[in-house]
Amino acid sequence: MKKASKIDFEYICEDILNNERFKSLDKELHHGITRYQHSMHVAKTTYFFLDLFNSKKKNDVTKAALLHDFYNDEEIDEYNAVEKLNVHPTIALKNAKANFNINEIQEDIIVNHMFPSTKRIPKTKYGWLVSFVDKGVAIYEMAHYKAVMQLGVLLLFVFNIISIHN
Repeated sequence: MKKASKIDFEYICEDILNNERFKSLDKELHHGITRYQHSMHVAKTTYFFLDLFNSKKKNDVTKAALLHDFYNDEEIDEYNAVEKLNVHPTIALKNAKANFNINEIQEDIIVNHMFPSTKRIPKTKYGWLVSFVDKGVAIYEMAHYKAVMQLGVLLLFVFNIISIHN
């Protein structure tokens, strides 16, 4: 991200980035990194596309992209993996509304960002954008971070087995 764009992004998202509840996402694991880092990747990638096309909705959409996974693990602990896909967008929206002023476009983005994993279809082009950016970022993160982390655990396991038998 260019320096001017980075300053603009930070200005747009300042209220969210300074929010203590949002900062707590830095302790939540998600795709091999933290949910805070994942949310930043999605928001910065979304911002890039909006800036590229000179979108008038850049501020609102970038903020919604940052808030798309605004929940803590304890809020979804009672659900199985499939249920979590469906439930977490609603919880993220509830948390976003409790902490920030959320408009209809932002609501659509947050609650529908799991399409096509869920049946909730985005109603706006911005909802579609964030949904696709989220999938692309998640695939990259899982391949880049989670796979490496799992390989490290496997190698540690093998090393320990070899050490025990020597």
